[in-house]
Amino acid sequence: MALYSIMVGQKEVMPKSGPIIIIEDDADDQELMNEIFKELEIPNLLRFFDSCLQAFEYLLTTLEKPFLIISDINLPAMTGLELCRKISETESLKMKNIPFVFLTTSSDHRVITEAYDMFVQGFFVKPASINELKCTIRMIIDYWKVCRHPYTG
Repeated sequence: MALYSIMVGQKEVMPKSGPIIIIEDDADDQELMNEIFKELEIPNLLRFFDSCLQAFEYLLTTLEKPFLIISDINLPAMTGLELCRKISETESLKMKNIPFVFLTTSSDHRVITEAYDMFVQGFFVKPASINELKCTIRMIIDYWKVCRHPYTG
C-alpha cells in the first residue's frame, strides 16, 4: 500500500493507513500492545520506541506519514510532555498534523492539564485489565479513523 499525503492550504493531511507510533519504555507493555493491535486486526504498521528522543529523531527524518502517536508520559531523558512540546515547536513536524495522545498510568490532574494546554488530542489512563485496555485502544483507533479536524477537509 502506497503512503501518500495531501496538501490542504499549507497543512499536510495524513493518510489513515500510516504507521502508528507507540512510545513506551516497558518491554512487557510493548509486547502487550503489539498483541492487542493484532487481536483487534488493526492493519497499520506499528513503530515502537523506547524513548521520546528516538521517536523525535524518527519523526524528523522519516519519509513515512504517521497516522497517530500514542505515548507514555514518564519516560527517561525526555518525557512525553516534552516530546509533545518539541513537536509543536518544530514547524516541519507541526505541519504534519499527526494526532498525539497519551496512554499512561499517570492520572495527576496537573499533568493532564499541562498536556491539554499543549493541545494534546487525548489523554487516557491505562486501565487495569487487558480487556479494558483493548477497548481503550479500539476506541482511540476508531475515533481517529473517522475524526476530521480543520485540516482534513
